[in-house]
Amino acid sequence: MIDRYEPQEIEKKWQAKWAADNLYHTPDDSPKPKWYALTMFPYTSGDLHIGHWYAMAPSDVYARYKRMMGFNVLHPMGFDAFGFPAENAAIKRGIHPRVWTEKNIENMRKQLKSMGCCYDWDREVVTSRPDYYKWTEWFFLKLYEAGLAYRAKAPVNWCPSCQAVLANEQVVGGGECWRCETQVVRKDLVQWFFKITKYADELMQHEGLDWPERIKIMQRNWVGKSTGAEIEFSLDVPGVAEKKIKVFTTRPDTVYGVTFMVLAPEHPLVEKITTPPQKAAVEAYVDKARRLTEIDRLSTEREKDGVFTGAYVINQLNGEPVPVWIADYVIWSYGTGAVMAVPAHDERDFAFAKRYKLPIRVVIAPPGYEGGPISEAYVGEGKMINSAQFNGKPNSEAFDGIIDWMESQGFGKKAVSYKLRDWLISRQRYWGAPIPMIHCDTCGIVPVPEKDLPVLLPEAAEFRPTGESPLKYVDGFINTTCPRCGGPAKRETDTMDTFMCSSWYFLRYCSPHDAEAAFDPEITKKWMPVDIYTGGADHAVMHLFYSRFFTMALRDMGRLPFGEPFTRLFNQGVITSQHQKMSKSKGNVVNPDKYVGELGADTVRAYLMFVGPWELGGDWNDSGIGGMSRWFNRVWKLALEDYSPTAFDTAEDAALVRKMNQVIRKVNLDIDKLQFNTMLAALMDFTNYLATAKESGKVSVETWNKAIESLALMLAPTAPHLTEEIWQRLGKPYSIHNQSFPTWDNELAKEPEITLVVQVNGKVRARIQAPADITECQATDVAMANDRVKEFTTGKTVKSVVYVPGKLVNVVVI
Repeated sequence: MIDRYEPQEIEKKWQAKWAADNLYHTPDDSPKPKWYALTMFPYTSGDLHIGHWYAMAPSDVYARYKRMMGFNVLHPMGFDAFGFPAENAAIKRGIHPRVWTEKNIENMRKQLKSMGCCYDWDREVVTSRPDYYKWTEWFFLKLYEAGLAYRAKAPVNWCPSCQAVLANEQVVGGGECWRCETQVVRKDLVQWFFKITKYADELMQHEGLDWPERIKIMQRNWVGKSTGAEIEFSLDVPGVAEKKIKVFTTRPDTVYGVTFMVLAPEHPLVEKITTPPQKAAVEAYVDKARRLTEIDRLSTEREKDGVFTGAYVINQLNGEPVPVWIADYVIWSYGTGAVMAVPAHDERDFAFAKRYKLPIRVVIAPPGYEGGPISEAYVGEGKMINSAQFNGKPNSEAFDGIIDWMESQGFGKKAVSYKLRDWLISRQRYWGAPIPMIHCDTCGIVPVPEKDLPVLLPEAAEFRPTGESPLKYVDGFINTTCPRCGGPAKRETDTMDTFMCSSWYFLRYCSPHDAEAAFDPEITKKWMPVDIYTGGADHAVMHLFYSRFFTMALRDMGRLPFGEPFTRLFNQGVITSQHQKMSKSKGNVVNPDKYVGELGADTVRAYLMFVGPWELGGDWNDSGIGGMSRWFNRVWKLALEDYSPTAFDTAEDAALVRKMNQVIRKVNLDIDKLQFNTMLAALMDFTNYLATAKESGKVSVETWNKAIESLALMLAPTAPHLTEEIWQRLGKPYSIHNQSFPTWDNELAKEPEITLVVQVNGKVRARIQAPADITECQATDVAMANDRVKEFTTGKTVKSVVYVPGKLVNVVVI
C-alpha cells in the first residue's frame, strides 16, 4: 500500500526544499531564450483573498510552463506599498504607516509562498523602502530635466475641515468628505504635473502589441482625440485686456448657428467680464459649481443649468453678438474651458436653449425641412442653410471650406484637441515618495541634487486626524539649504501619487539590487519588454497608461531602446463573493488560507482555474472544491500504485499512445492560449482513460510508465507540490520543474479511423467508418454510395452537399 496523499505535509516539505535550493533563481546570463512573465503586484492591504489567488495562480502556471519549455523565465513578485490606506491605518490605530505596511508585507509574503509560485524572491521590490523610492525620486528629476514635470494651479476637491485634497472617489453622498462629512468645495491649488499629453498621439497607438481590443479602445477613448477647428470670438469689454475667447469645436460646419457661448465657472475671464447686475448671480453659481465633483458635473442625468454673465462676444463669421453664459457642464481643464453653443445641432445645447429661451438657428437642413422651428436637435448630414456663401453645400464639404475661410481671415484654423489631461501627481499626505524639489526665496524652485537622494521620509512624523500631511509639521524635514545659493530654503511637502511607483517597477525587477542606478541598462535590455503581463482590466487608463508614458519618456531620454513596456496583455476576470466585489467593509472577503489548510494549495490553484475561462471570472462557490481534491487523490494512486499487465494487446497499447499524444497536444495548446479550464478537463479525461487502461491490464509497462510520467509533467505547472512528490517517488531526477514539458507526435496522435455521420435533409441516415485523412470529395462519394443513403436520395435532385471535415456529410435533396 502506498502512503496517503497528505497535501499539507508535502507542500511544506517542497516549499522548504525549493527555497533552500534556490530552485527558482533566475540568472541574467543564461544561454536560454528569455521570457518575462509578470503579474501585477498587490497592494499591501494585509491579506490575500481568493481574488488575488485567481490573478496569481494561473499566471504562475503559465510561467512554469514556459520554464519547462526551455525558457529562462523571469517571474518576480513585490509589493505596492505607499498610499492612503496605510496613512489612514496609522491615524486609526495609532501606529506608524511603515509598521503597518511592513507587518502586512510579512503576512502577504507568507501567503504568497504558501501558493507555491515559482517567484524569484531575491528580486522582490517594496515601493515604500528607501532603496526603491530613491529611484522614484530620481525619475521625477529626470522628467523635470526633460521638461515633462511642471508646477501649476489646478482645481481640486477640497475639504475645508480636513484641510486636504480628496480624490473623486473620496467625495461621497451629496458631495461630502468621506472622513468628516463636511461639504466639499472646489479649490485651486498649486500642484505638480507630468506632461503626459505630449504623448497623446502615441498612447493611442498599439501597433505590435497583443492586447485585448477593449483595453485599446478604453485608452484611445481616454485620450479622446478630436479633429476640428480652433475659432476666435472677439471680445470687447471695458477694462479687460483680453480681446478674444478661443473655442475648439469638432463641428465648424455649424459655426453660423452659434447663438450663445458657455464658459466654465472657473474660467479666469468670468470675474472680469461679468456685468454688475449679474455679479451676485454669477458668484453664487460659481460657488455652487465648486461644491460639485467633475463626475457630478459631467453626469448625463443632471439637467444642465447656468447663468448669463451679461457680456457678449462677436461671431466673426457673421458679425452677430453672442451672449456669454457660464454652466458647470463645461470644465475649465478640458480644451479651452469655453464652448460655442449650437442648439439646433447639439442635444445638450438644445436642452439648455429651451430652458432659458435662447435662439435656435438651423444651419444644416434636416430631410424635408421647410424652415420652421424644430422639436429636437438635428445631428445628421444635410445641406447648409443660413450660412452665407456656404448655403446649399453638403455640410461635410463645408466643414473644410469654413475652416479654410476662417484661416484666410485670421480668426480660425484647423486644430486637434484631446480629452486627456496632464497627470496630476501631487498628494498632500505623508506616506508616499517625497517630491525632490526645494523652494528658495532667492533661486525659486530648485531640484534636489542626485547625490543627495533619497529624500527620506522622517520617522518622527505626527499623524493627526486632520487629513493634512504630517510633513508640514516636521521642521527637520522642511527646513533645508538651497543647493544653489546655500541660503535657507524649504522642502516640497507634497508626496507623489502611488501610481508613480508602479509606473516603473517592472524595470527594477531586472536589477533590483543595483545601488548605482534605477535599472542596469544592459540587463534591462536582455529582459525587457515584458513578454506577458497579466492583471485586472480596471488598470487600463491609470497604471497601464502611466507605465506606457514612463517607458516612452525614458526612450526619448535615450535610457531605453524601446517604447512599449508590455508586449502581450491578458486581463483575467474578477472573482466575486455573494455577487459583489470582495471588500472588508462588506464582510464578503473569502480567505484562501482556510482551504489551503484543509485541502492544500494545489487543490485551490486547480479549482480556481477549473471554474471557467480565466478571462470571465465568476462568483466564488466552494461546492466543487472537494471534487478537485478527490481527483488529485486519484492521480496519486494511479501514479504510485504498482501496475502489472495481465495480457498485452497491441491495439490497446497503440490506443494509449495515441490518447497520450492527443492530450499532450491539447494541454500544450490550451496553456499557450491561457485556457486553463479546458486544459484541466483534458487531464481529467486522460486520468479516466488511464484508470480504464490499468483495469484492463492490456498495455505494456513501458507505455504505462511513459503515460504516467507525461501526466505528472503536464500537471506539474498546475499542481507543483503533488507532482514533485510523485516525481521523486517514481525515482526520477530532481526536480520535475527542471524537466522538459512533454511534446507530441502528430502522426502518433492521428486517429486511424473516424465515424462519418451522413445526414439527408438534416436527418441522420448512416454512420460510416472512414480513414481519418479522408478528403471532402472522397467523403461525398462514400456517403452517396451508401445503400441506406441511396434510399433517401434516389430519384431526387441533390441541391447541395455540406461537409464538416472529419465529422459530417449533409446532403440536401428536393
